[in-house]
Amino acid sequence: MKPSLNYSAAYLDAVQKLTATIDPDEIEKIVGLLVDVKKRQGRLFLLGVGGSAANCSHAVNDFRKICGIETYAPTDNVSELTARANDDGWDTIFSNWLKVSKLSSDDIVMVFSVGGGNVEKNISTNIVKALQLAQEVGTTITGIVSRDGGYTRKVAHASILLSVSESHLVTPLAESFQAVIWHAIATHPSLAK
Repeated sequence: MKPSLNYSAAYLDAVQKLTATIDPDEIEKIVGLLVDVKKRQGRLFLLGVGGSAANCSHAVNDFRKICGIETYAPTDNVSELTARANDDGWDTIFSNWLKVSKLSSDDIVMVFSVGGGNVEKNISTNIVKALQLAQEVGTTITGIVSRDGGYTRKVAHASILLSVSESHLVTPLAESFQAVIWHAIATHPSLAK
């Protein structure tokens, strides 16, 4: 039982260390971008895969209900998602979905991702292609990412980098802190209706 307690203590220590590295000014920048989108009645599109996709689904509820922002996650429609993966390929599931949604410069794309996407390493290329489309149409880009932040971090107007120093905890802490941060954003007095 003692090793389990040591692991739990180490995990909670990593949580505290990560919390101390988060830049609150970047959170405020994202809030400001969402305030602008809300004023112009744009939409928020949340992109993520794996556990981050589940976080996107939860966040859709919060941004719609708490903030009154029209919000969507392509992964909430498993029929369309799998049809697109089957017929068009995995790489374009998000970009083709966003094209049908007529993504525009009034909108904002927010990425929840451990790595942020990387074409060279063939990681979350679907996120990269969606962000390339967003860049083409002038859509605002934000994200909550970990590791080096990948493509999302390179092109985002504002993003939160979750620098997890313990390599075996990158995914669990990144996905946990996506929730911590989006809740901070959605309940921000400037956004909450």
